[in-house]
Amino acid sequence: MLLSIALIIVVGMAMGAICQKIKLPSLIGMLATGIVLGPYCLNLLDQNILNISADLRKIALIIILTRAGFGLDLSGLKRNGRPALMMCFVPASFEVLGILLLAPKMMGLTLLEAAILGSVLAAVSPAVVVPRMVRLMDEGYGTKQGIPQLILAGASVDDVYVIVLFSTFTGMMAGTGTSVLSFVNIPVSIILGIAAGFLISFLLAKFFEKVHMRDTIKVFLILSVSFFLVAGEDALKTPLTYSALIAVMFIGIGLQRYRGVVARRLSVKYGKLWVGAEVFLFVLVGATVNIGYLSHVGIKALILIVLALVFRMLGVFICVLGTKLGKQERLFAMLAYCPKATVQAAIGGVPLAMGFACGDTVLTVAVLAIVLTAPLGAFAIDLTYKKFLAKEE
Repeated sequence: MLLSIALIIVVGMAMGAICQKIKLPSLIGMLATGIVLGPYCLNLLDQNILNISADLRKIALIIILTRAGFGLDLSGLKRNGRPALMMCFVPASFEVLGILLLAPKMMGLTLLEAAILGSVLAAVSPAVVVPRMVRLMDEGYGTKQGIPQLILAGASVDDVYVIVLFSTFTGMMAGTGTSVLSFVNIPVSIILGIAAGFLISFLLAKFFEKVHMRDTIKVFLILSVSFFLVAGEDALKTPLTYSALIAVMFIGIGLQRYRGVVARRLSVKYGKLWVGAEVFLFVLVGATVNIGYLSHVGIKALILIVLALVFRMLGVFICVLGTKLGKQERLFAMLAYCPKATVQAAIGGVPLAMGFACGDTVLTVAVLAIVLTAPLGAFAIDLTYKKFLAKEE
């Protein structure tokens, strides 16, 4: 396993650096590393590390969501009101609807299989969006209108909304059934997650105020609490539960509110943690891709992804209707809400692991979505934000 870890880190970071040199997102190089080193190509990765890859991917997701919470400015978000709330679920719902309409005919899936595929594809990527929105807030672009805050908060809740949908649909496919409570659980889990995150952050802030310790120890303590939250959600068998990922993000938001100075220092620490977590996340998801299956889904999958993005952008357009945002600012929001990577990497392989007939299709389309939308979305944000957004002095 040690050799596999060394290969993941060294080759993954090297390929990421090469991609950055040619103006591509580093995650593309990391995905390629996983595909080449994985069992469907050179088969150089130890099976033991592949067996725990799902847990490692979840750890990476926890790290980036906590980092997002530390960087989120709620005052800017409040200025957006209704659009901020709508961005949490309308674009993702539109994309799921688009895939429900298109995938059965294009990919030969049942409606339930299409719903699972839609719930995997519909999430926006914190890995691509969060660092860029944080940079925009640091540089002051669009902050007066609250655009980076709108996209950052919407993207974070959007992910949780989609993951809850995914859990519901996979439960139906697995035969565990569903009920009205399954859908009632979506808003309930989000509200309970927010409440849990704020409560834990308040307790942590008081603890940090009374007990002095190194910031590194604080990071490990917050990570441990986050792991307890995720494990607790997994262990709960009740119809109504809480969203652990929302709670994790709101721990960061709450600490920013209750202990702002500490939160800013911890944000830097989490940024450094993300450097390593990102490598493991994308290399390991690349390792799960059966490259022989790519030819099976072919051009139809690419067309499906592009058409689904059209539905998504329409959803974003509806969210910002009636706001004071100009045409260029609305177009920027539509483009910035397209990149996919983190959630697709985290849950794209779950249907295959559960033995669903659609598993290979879902995973392959998810990886194609990452390869297509992550670089294009990153380019769109990087090339347009200075032109489309006003800079606040």
